[in-house]
Amino acid sequence: MPDPLYLSLWFSDFSGPEMLPHAFAVLQQFPFSAQRPGVSYFAVHPISWDEATVLERRFPSGIDPGQATLIVAELVHDDYAYVFEAYWDLWMPDESNANWVLQPALVKFVIQGEEFDEGSYQQTGHIQVDFGPDSSFLQPETALSEQTRAKIRDNVEKLVEFSKNVEKNSGTSSRLLWSESEESLAQKLIARLQGVH
Repeated sequence: MPDPLYLSLWFSDFSGPEMLPHAFAVLQQFPFSAQRPGVSYFAVHPISWDEATVLERRFPSGIDPGQATLIVAELVHDDYAYVFEAYWDLWMPDESNANWVLQPALVKFVIQGEEFDEGSYQQTGHIQVDFGPDSSFLQPETALSEQTRAKIRDNVEKLVEFSKNVEKNSGTSSRLLWSESEESLAQKLIARLQGVH
């Protein structure tokens, strides 16, 4: 079963004026897709996930993360959350499963004020990066060949490099790469690359 994969980030100061600069710093580390560059969508959620959004915008050709954060800057509140969507290029097998192609894969950045949704940031992070299903990094349906191993490694290296750059350049005080199952991505990768099921 594919398992959603997240990177949760916490910051020592995440009060209203600090939220978007931290979000921008994280977005600056992100290796945007060459095929679908920039931020493609954002939404502003007041108070909790149950409330209707106060602003949503789509950008089919993508906009610069600086522009995206500036647009939402007028709506900064400690009880708001902001969702930015962007793409990065990951290796995926084509229809035939014989060739590998770089394809844009969706990543969501969820920025939560400290008073949003009863302080849910404590569990999920001030900023939570949602990488989608971990199958993008494990390719469980693809036969394990040297090429498959190499492409899995390339995808995982992109994930690791982004995580390291965020830690180094965004002022985060702690971070956690996690998924909803108990098994870590590292454990799954080791089992996958050794061909153990």
